[in-house]
Amino acid sequence: MKLIYESDADVTAEDIALTTGCNMAFYATIMTLADAGDEVILPVPWYFNHQMDFTLIGIKPVPLPALPEDGFTPSVERCRSLITSKTKAIALVTPNNPTGATYSPALIASFLDLAVEHNIALIVDETYRDFIVTGKPHSLFSGDWRRNFIHLFSFSKSYCLPGHRLGAIVASPEFLNEVKTVLDCLQICPPRVFQIALAPLLPAMRPFIRETVGAIHARHQLFRRVLPPRWTIGAQGGYFAFVKHPFKGVNSLDVSKRLATELGVVTLPSAFFCEADGDKQNKDWDASRWIRFSVANVDDEKVERICQRLGESENLFGWELD
Repeated sequence: MKLIYESDADVTAEDIALTTGCNMAFYATIMTLADAGDEVILPVPWYFNHQMDFTLIGIKPVPLPALPEDGFTPSVERCRSLITSKTKAIALVTPNNPTGATYSPALIASFLDLAVEHNIALIVDETYRDFIVTGKPHSLFSGDWRRNFIHLFSFSKSYCLPGHRLGAIVASPEFLNEVKTVLDCLQICPPRVFQIALAPLLPAMRPFIRETVGAIHARHQLFRRVLPPRWTIGAQGGYFAFVKHPFKGVNSLDVSKRLATELGVVTLPSAFFCEADGDKQNKDWDASRWIRFSVANVDDEKVERICQRLGESENLFGWELD
């Protein structure tokens, strides 16, 4: 923590609980904070696992539109207007999944100020934090953070250990005591053998992580350079780029389906990351036109081939173009 958030970060071992993956960390956190009928504000496009967690236990996800003109970063003032007496938390993901948008330290701090003002929690899922190349993610840990701030992390991405399922919650010891009660009914802790094996390796893996981050950053730049001009990047970072396709009046579900079946390009359409009736509810932006691309697990040659196939699709699919 002090390596990422610098030496003035006020975090101790008592502030940290390990979980069986970050999805478990999020689920246990939400179950600790809220009951059925309560509300949690969630920027949309959202990470669908978070929305499904809320639905599963009867908590209402309140959509906070993150708009293309803002680089898919959420507005604090728009969020303020959504807070009610039932609101228990604001949940952010940065760098974001699905959009790739990276929220600035100032924006994250403003959301914490809003949470403090209304005595609610700010949950920040920072699974992709190691892929930020512009400096430390934020400075919240150097202040009085424990009353309202909850940090979540996954070892799956930067440490390339997805199958072993290791995540973390960083919060006040008092909150973590409540979390442990929830985890006792889910999965008490991650497998201990893996914890013991990983601990001494963490410092030695930092050079590997820096190398991986540099490679993915370069791949993002390559993707931006070779993407056909009619395809528009709305946000980019972490593993992902959120791209507007050029086909007039065509839903991204149909575009993604044809890209996969006819051109071998696998993407996820924006419908996966919005409300079920998103086309009606997202009046501020055309939610049906966006597609998530991942550059994390492909090499440079494949990035170039993918963008070449996107260009080919403009003629092959026979749809009207912008």
